[in-house]
Formats: sequence, structure tokens, C-alpha cells
Amino acid sequence: MTEDLTLYAMPSSGNSYKVQLLLGLLGRSYAQISCEYESEALAQAHDAGALPLGKVPALHLADGTILSESGAILWYLANGTPWVPANLVQQSEMLGWMFFEQNRMEGVIAVRAALRTYPHRAASATPERLAALLDDGHDVLSVVDAHLTGRDWLVGSTPTIADIALYGYTHSSGSRGGYDMARFPAINGWCERVAALPGYVKLQVPE
Repeated sequence: MTEDLTLYAMPSSGNSYKVQLLLGLLGRSYAQISCEYESEALAQAHDAGALPLGKVPALHLADGTILSESGAILWYLANGTPWVPANLVQQSEMLGWMFFEQNRMEGVIAVRAALRTYPHRAASATPERLAALLDDGHDVLSVVDAHLTGRDWLVGSTPTIADIALYGYTHSSGSRGGYDMARFPAINGWCERVAALPGYVKLQVPE
């Protein structure tokens, strides 16, 4: 079945991965244009106006509409599915965790991983900055771990797109960010539950 969806994505990026993961879990087919940093495909996407906000991910719909920002794309894809709770309070709690991820987590967890992963960011990876991001990351991961202690999912009794949003960078925060994940048993168990979901796909880590 053709879904007529085209995803412009940076496969090694957690924000793009969130959308790829949800599409896999929903069993939806799509075409992907891979736009890694400094790639010809990324330059062509910019030139063609395929990235209205100047970045990936961007989801192109069959009618020509282009959706930007990973959280907004998750909301569009999950609307009307069990990945969005029917209860308004739980919907608000779900969105609260998604805002938390963008406001508190991405600027720390994702940035430290990028500084350690991408050659073009290496000049900014000073010992002082890496140390500060390490401390801040452990603090923010502690918030998530405390919340997940004694529960399977972030909101309610089933996974929501809040779990997808936080999983995008959290699941690789040890391997890519260098965080001490042994401190966070509740997060580790939650990551295992996400990875066991039918349709799960892995992050495409660059060689």
C-alpha cells in the first residue's frame, strides 16, 4: 500500500529518527530522502524549497503540504490512533513531556552526542563544555528516571508519542553521549520496552 508520504530526514539525527520510528510502529510506508549534514541531497532539498523551516525532518504529504518539526509530525501521524490518549488530561500530560524533551533534553543530551559524533562539531567539543553537558544531562535524565520508576510508560498504561519523542535521543545517550546510564534503571527498562514493540526500527548510526 502506498501512503504517498515523503520524509526528508537526517537518518543519524534523533529528531528524524522519532518520525521514522513512529512510521515503523504504525506500519506506514513512505519514501525517504536522506539528507545527512553537508550532503548533496541536503543542498538540493534547500534549493528546492523542500525544507520550509530550513531543517529536517520535513514530511511531504500527497497534497503538497509540508509538515515541519518532529513533534508536530508525530502529532499528525498519531492523531486518531492509540498513540494519542483519548483523555484530555492525558493528552496534556503527553504534550507536557514532549515540550520537556525539546526544552530541557534536546539542548543537552542531543548536543553532547553531536559534539562527540560529528566531525564538523568537534571544534566546539571543549572539555569544559562537555563536562557541563554531562552534569546537566545526568540531572535531566534523573527527572525522567524518577518519573518512570514504577510505571511502564510516560503517560497512562500504554505508549504514546511522548515515549517516542523522549526515546529519540535518550536511548542512545549512553553510547553516543557518554552518559552513565547505569544510574537510570527505570529508563533502561523503558528503553527495552520500546525496542520490543512490533514494527520497531533502529537508529541509523553513521559508520
